[in-house]
Amino acid sequence: MARSSCLIFNPAAGQGDSEQELQTICQLLSPHMELEVRLTSPDVDAAPLARTAVNQNFDLIIAAGGDGTVSAVAAALIGTSISLGVIGRGTANAFANALDIPTSLEAACRVITEGTTRVVDAASCGDSTMILLAGIGLEAETIRKADRVAKDRLGVLAYVFAGFRQLQDLELFSAELEIDGSRKVEFSAGAITVANAAPATSILAQGPAGVIPDDGLLDLTIVAPESTLDIMAASYNLLRSALRGEAATQESVGYLRAKHFRITTQPAQRVMIDGELVGHTPIEIACIPHSLTVCTPQSDMERPEQPQERLENLPDLSVRIVD
Repeated sequence: MARSSCLIFNPAAGQGDSEQELQTICQLLSPHMELEVRLTSPDVDAAPLARTAVNQNFDLIIAAGGDGTVSAVAAALIGTSISLGVIGRGTANAFANALDIPTSLEAACRVITEGTTRVVDAASCGDSTMILLAGIGLEAETIRKADRVAKDRLGVLAYVFAGFRQLQDLELFSAELEIDGSRKVEFSAGAITVANAAPATSILAQGPAGVIPDDGLLDLTIVAPESTLDIMAASYNLLRSALRGEAATQESVGYLRAKHFRITTQPAQRVMIDGELVGHTPIEIACIPHSLTVCTPQSDMERPEQPQERLENLPDLSVRIVD
């Protein structure tokens, strides 16, 4: 029996011809499943469409759009047995890239019809659900400055240019980190990133390297630069960490893995979750292990080696262990 499937399509995502792309997707998927299409609009985003589809007991719900669309659909599927199909049509397509899901329409549809499924983690962040990462400080400000017009015109380069602009105004802030409800540390930082899944291009999440989306843990990276030159050196080191699968060695970078974080800052900092600005610190993030089933390519990729924590012995981070 063909699977009952709901395609949630965001016409505003991407830079191509959305009508043609929708037609192509339907032609590729329809021979393999009973497909119902629902479109987002300025008045109705992906979240209520996904919740309705879950209540209607579809076997498969497919998100076709950017990371915001994918994240909104995924949030409705947490803890269910319904599989998530991903067709990345956005600026960054970070979730697809993190799980090695191709972003061309043809290849993405082939993964949905011929691939396998992988059960990955998610996280709760107050009233929000996170499948990718939360950024505090530099990354959140970069997202704020990368406006819609720039993203439509420049694509992912809009984030690069916004990041360079933000570096000129970067200021350190004080932070307190509570780890798994017991241990606390205090430090100064310019950026804090908590990742559940992250592609190599999300360099501020790459402190431990090899972010694993189904290990039941969240990866926290701290960057505490003393200058613009220092943040550029740290960014280069983090990029090398991502590409080589080796933990960062730059003195201004710290990292650790845990199940639960509570982060408080002075002054309050903007918070970005899965590419969307959601408010300000304080924020509490908890892993929801093995809670989301995703259509992924078949892979024999080995897990990267788990690095040791690198936090206390960093003089440039001004870390103080509270308890």
